Amino acid sequence: MPEITIRPLTAADRAAWTPLWHGYLTFYKATLPAQIDDVTFGRLTGGQEPMGGFIALRDGQALGITNWVIHRSTWSDRDICYLQDLFTAPEARGSGVGRRLIEAVNRMAREKNCFRVYWQTHESNLQAQELYDKVADKSGFIVYRQPLG
Repeated sequence: MPEITIRPLTAADRAAWTPLWHGYLTFYKATLPAQIDDVTFGRLTGGQEPMGGFIALRDGQALGITNWVIHRSTWSDRDICYLQDLFTAPEARGSGVGRRLIEAVNRMAREKNCFRVYWQTHESNLQAQELYDKVADKSGFIVYRQPLG
């Protein structure tokens, strides 16, 4: 079987990234205007924001993506990395793509001297939690949100 390649997302990956991004949104029953797709992809690949992404490929076929954000923290003088989005195509689940994408984010965060990588998932996402329980510790925190309109 051909090797899976994980590499940083580039502007040339838009056509491969978009269906995976939309798959991620669909999984979480979310819809966003096309303008947000444009802004998000531009931020991830433009080099001007403290954010980026990785894409997983096999034989030129995109199998997964992850998007990350580096930000300040009140808990350390070093930055922290939020692995904001992680999605693998249904046919690639269980093949190691998700783990390899997480590992890529961890390597990048270490290179940027971050003190931690963290992420969240929905409580119903049991398949992903099988992987996450193997590679990270649950924080025990519950997330609250207040929409601001």
